[in-house]
Amino acid sequence: MLRTYIFICSTIALLLTGCSRNTIHDQSSSGRDSKPNIVIILADDFGIGDIQAHFPDNKIATPYLDAFSAESMRFTNAHSGSAVCTPTRYGLLTGRYAWRTRLQEWVLACYEPPLIAADRLTLPGFLRDRGYNTACIGKWHLGWEWAGPQPNTMEEQTNSLRTKEWDYTKPVLNGPTTRGFDYYFGTDVPNQPPFTFIENDRVFEQPTEKFEYVPNDGRALPAQFDGNPMVPGWQFDQILPELTQRAVEYIHDQAQEEEPFFLYFPMTSPHTPIVPTEQFKGKSGIALVADFIMETDWSAGQVIQALEDVGVAEDTLIIFTSDNGHLPTEWNTLIEAGHFPSGPYRGRKADIWEGGHRVPFMVRWPNRIEAGLVNDDILSLNDLFATCAELLGSVLPNDAGEDSISFLSTIFGENDEPHRGHVVSHSVGGEFAYMEGSWKVVYKNAVANRNQSRGKSRIVELYNLEEDIAEANNLSENESEIAERLGESLKRIVARGTSRAGPIQANDAEVNVEVTQTVRWVASLAEGED
Repeated sequence: MLRTYIFICSTIALLLTGCSRNTIHDQSSSGRDSKPNIVIILADDFGIGDIQAHFPDNKIATPYLDAFSAESMRFTNAHSGSAVCTPTRYGLLTGRYAWRTRLQEWVLACYEPPLIAADRLTLPGFLRDRGYNTACIGKWHLGWEWAGPQPNTMEEQTNSLRTKEWDYTKPVLNGPTTRGFDYYFGTDVPNQPPFTFIENDRVFEQPTEKFEYVPNDGRALPAQFDGNPMVPGWQFDQILPELTQRAVEYIHDQAQEEEPFFLYFPMTSPHTPIVPTEQFKGKSGIALVADFIMETDWSAGQVIQALEDVGVAEDTLIIFTSDNGHLPTEWNTLIEAGHFPSGPYRGRKADIWEGGHRVPFMVRWPNRIEAGLVNDDILSLNDLFATCAELLGSVLPNDAGEDSISFLSTIFGENDEPHRGHVVSHSVGGEFAYMEGSWKVVYKNAVANRNQSRGKSRIVELYNLEEDIAEANNLSENESEIAERLGESLKRIVARGTSRAGPIQANDAEVNVEVTQTVRWVASLAEGED
């Protein structure tokens, strides 16, 4: 099924320094500075504490990302749009918070329809319109329209569509190639059916066999998918190597072309299933998930090295980040070994706390972005869209990238002031947080179980992150005026439909900060839609 993959475990050499703060207007002999290649590597469930160079006392070796960090500008206060997968991916590709859509909690389940509207401008679509070849290789998790006797619907009961019949021989419509990408190869979600690859709008290999659930096998695959469609001989541990090789091949192919390229590489690791290959299994000496983090580091390293190998590294803006905080699998084992996936921050994936949505963020462009700088300004993954637009001399229309604010002047050293003054965070249960400066107000569900919180007022908490990075001291009573002021700012951003200055925009649905939603998919505000 999969092509034989030979692991290349060479160490990435540190680039010779000498970088300057030259702006985008500077030209070199390549003549491509005004339109650099753009590569975004998005790890899946990779915690802010999982890069060893950033937290030397942590226990998992990450030599490739350590080397990349030394060559990059690093942001320590970067935030994903949500603490879970789908909403963050929506925000990164559209520059808009996903809670402005009908989806108010959790993620897209298997066989649910596209979350990105067909008429919405996306980052890859914007770049394609400006001469870029665009590719997504990896995990999509933003919905498709699968062929079957029933439509793809937004379901309240998660993953209920797994029991329906679907025709895998027909095109899978309204996926990545209709949302701005020229090419797609990957898995929708590695731990959801159908267990197969998809290329462009076709299933790559027919899933004619059935997945067999094995209890307690370490992969952390859901038992509910027992008996769901799977490719004969499907090997979960070969997903990441296959995607890595295809990303490397894409870079090699595009380096021969005249037009610049945009590669979005949303990795499938270290998200479940926890499946390090034999070459990495046991390598950490800690746990399977630690081995998988090491393989994630290796995978990112191969993509970074490919740019060097084909001679386009100096013509490429490359970013490494993650979609949310570290996954809970084998969490206690890591802590007992002295590895803290969230660093000093409270929480992990799914949480409204910093460990849920504060993510690693490194950006490199040799001779354009000064290496080794560390910036603690607030940054959102939504900001990538506006930054790329400014890089190409464009301004986004008011109804696109509504929550995207460019940080281009920051990475070029042209402005010492923060590019944005606030960020909104969101949890798996639909909770909200709003950070402004050192202050963070949280609108927390009444109880941890969101189903038991539905329709109930949220609890307001307030933290001073400058003095209390662990979010241990709730100041909402002592500093009630600050909590109220921040809360009003949050509600204003929600109501305006945009975080940017300019005309008011529209949310797709009614969004309530103060009360837990009663349903997963709230009603559309568009006339005639449910």
